[in-house]
Amino acid sequence: MPETKVLDSYEIVLGTLITRVDIFWEGDQFVPTYRISLANISPTTKLILEKIRREFISQVALGALDVTTEEGVDIIRRKFEAEIRILIGKYFANLDEKTLNMLINYIIRQNLGLGDIEILLRDANLEEIVVNAADEPVWVYHRKHGWLRTNIFLDTEAKIRHYSTMIGRDVGKDITLLNPLLDAHLLSGDRVNATLHPISTKGNTITIRKFAEKPWTITDLIKSNTMNVEAAAFIWLAMQNELSILIAGGTGSGKTSTLNVISNFFPPNQRIISIEDTREITLPNTLHWVPMATRLPNPEGKGEVTMLDLVVNSLRQRPDRIIVGEIRRQREAEVLFEAMHTGHSVYATIHANNAKETIDRLTNPPINLPKNVLGALSLLLVQNRNRRTGRRRTLQIAEITDTGDATIIMQLDVHSDVLKKVGPMKRIRETLKLYTGLSDQEIDKDLAEKAEIIRWLVKNDINNVHDIGLVMAKYYIGDVNVKNLDQLHAVIKRVREAEKTAEKTG
Repeated sequence: MPETKVLDSYEIVLGTLITRVDIFWEGDQFVPTYRISLANISPTTKLILEKIRREFISQVALGALDVTTEEGVDIIRRKFEAEIRILIGKYFANLDEKTLNMLINYIIRQNLGLGDIEILLRDANLEEIVVNAADEPVWVYHRKHGWLRTNIFLDTEAKIRHYSTMIGRDVGKDITLLNPLLDAHLLSGDRVNATLHPISTKGNTITIRKFAEKPWTITDLIKSNTMNVEAAAFIWLAMQNELSILIAGGTGSGKTSTLNVISNFFPPNQRIISIEDTREITLPNTLHWVPMATRLPNPEGKGEVTMLDLVVNSLRQRPDRIIVGEIRRQREAEVLFEAMHTGHSVYATIHANNAKETIDRLTNPPINLPKNVLGALSLLLVQNRNRRTGRRRTLQIAEITDTGDATIIMQLDVHSDVLKKVGPMKRIRETLKLYTGLSDQEIDKDLAEKAEIIRWLVKNDINNVHDIGLVMAKYYIGDVNVKNLDQLHAVIKRVREAEKTAEKTG
């Protein structure tokens, strides 16, 4: 009998259904298993419910009613509740109302939306949900445990294709044999890629990258050892003084999360425009923020709004700061660097694995910028994910010289897992002295004060994006310093209570 080692266990609540998650190693498996089981429905009851479900779908045409939102499920539930009650009554007599509603919800959920994948979408610990083919289990990427095989199977290739078609339909896109690739998003904001056989030779696929329910904050980055306090204080200093920053990294390295985190350092009296393909950034409610998102063309090829369209348009909105989800093309990069040269502060991400590779990527096709324009960029922050351990870390922080080269200031020592200072902060100091009049001593004092505030945030586990924003707002108007930090608890509590009262009164 192979040995089983339990790694994790917790529950997911989906309406009236409680799902238990167990993550465990089995001796003969090469990766851990992610197993879901309905905690408040017995296996025998589940078998009977499956029989009822089949009777229900044989009587009712649900095809055009499939939806992926709570509101849609409620509409269908009300529409067919009487029919389902009758069917359940044939097998279960004298049920109380609570249990009856739970069983109705189970049957509805098995016929609407994405079935058992809906449960995975509710697990805040998951980053990725992957369907490779009907004859393979669904895979998930867990924040703590990495890639896991689940006990969920989609019975047929037709069901996988149906899910892809339904997702595409909700955002006005088609996936067909003539157009077998789909990039879309769920109404919740989760990004979806789907492919059809034979383009994916083993079967139809669906890949869902989950939208983070809770945005990461500087507290989260430091507690997870992704970044240290000294690096965070340095970045805050750069952000406060309107220096442009580019965040580089590979896929899944945490570029967008880091962009969201450092954007919490913005002052509240400046106008911020964010531009993304799919909304992922969430900024504090203390900020003057206008989020914008691109739009794909409709099936007739009309109505497209590109990243370039939005970047050009944003310059006409009097922005103080411009956030761009990702730089991919030459024209986008040209406009952004022109914006930097004309006095706008720009913050963006790019795919590259280290500082040197980032400069090479910017100065070679397809982006192909002249190297002498890179001097408008002040800082380069490189994120890295170790695929073996799953750890995300800040790999390098570099300043960009006047000639467009990258000089490393901090770099990760992989053996000790510590971000260490490896070079002087030279150009940043010169820039700060020129434009702010600060001396070296004043710059160092400012860095020390910022580090102390960040340590207080971490010590007190202040990890709500809006609470961080409130602390920053108080700091910028002069109400916060290292001597009165503990008074912030009462301020945060008072503001949040006032917000709740306002919500209740409409």
